[in-house]
Amino acid sequence: MLKAIIVDDEDKAIKSLSWELSNFNDEVEIVNTFSNPEKALEFIDNNSIDCLFLDIEMPTMDGFQFIEKLPRKDFAIVITTAYNEYAIEALKKEAIDYLLKPVDTDDLEQCLKKITKFTQRIAQVDTDEKFEKILFNFNQRLSKKKIIINADGKLIFLKPEEIVCVESDGNYSSIHTIEAKKIVVTKKLKEVNGLLPEDMFFRIHNSYIINLDKVKEYYKTDGYVILEMNHKIPVSRQKKTEFLDKF
Repeated sequence: MLKAIIVDDEDKAIKSLSWELSNFNDEVEIVNTFSNPEKALEFIDNNSIDCLFLDIEMPTMDGFQFIEKLPRKDFAIVITTAYNEYAIEALKKEAIDYLLKPVDTDDLEQCLKKITKFTQRIAQVDTDEKFEKILFNFNQRLSKKKIIINADGKLIFLKPEEIVCVESDGNYSSIHTIEAKKIVVTKKLKEVNGLLPEDMFFRIHNSYIINLDKVKEYYKTDGYVILEMNHKIPVSRQKKTEFLDKF
């Protein structure tokens, strides 16, 4: 059952929407109603809900200002209004739908379907995050920790020795492995560097991190290294002395 609250400065509008929602009593539970937006914000801060039915035209705080002040937005927001011109702005403000007053039963039924889909997506994301945290905590307890990479909608567990080098591509990074695989992640090189063991990896250039164990050759004059899998990586002048000290 969906837990919903209604925020509207008109008691008549609250009673009307409550009555409409009562026709779906096996789907919706109205846990509270508010004519005072501040009290509604306080309630949301301390309680879990699935849906907020929110009026736009309120004297002390309009609906858009209310959305800006929300402590969190892990629930569906539905705008209720007598004015159709608010529809586009409502959807831009992270509302999943809007209902015109007086509320039509068919429109409300379609809206509830959208709310259900939204809450299912939120629940799945929450489950995925919890599972990811469990895997991360388990990995932290291992004597030989693996590198956890989030890419292509999945978690990839790599042993440090499987990584040859990491290459920067703006806001993305490409991880090259000993199996000649290229894994693209939505992390900057600095972020990836923070995941790697300092004693094994070295940022040899602004655009490259190398696995020191994979270095085969260093060309002093030309300023580059050859790694396993024949990766040719430039050595930054500023990093040259520090790189040699690693050996």
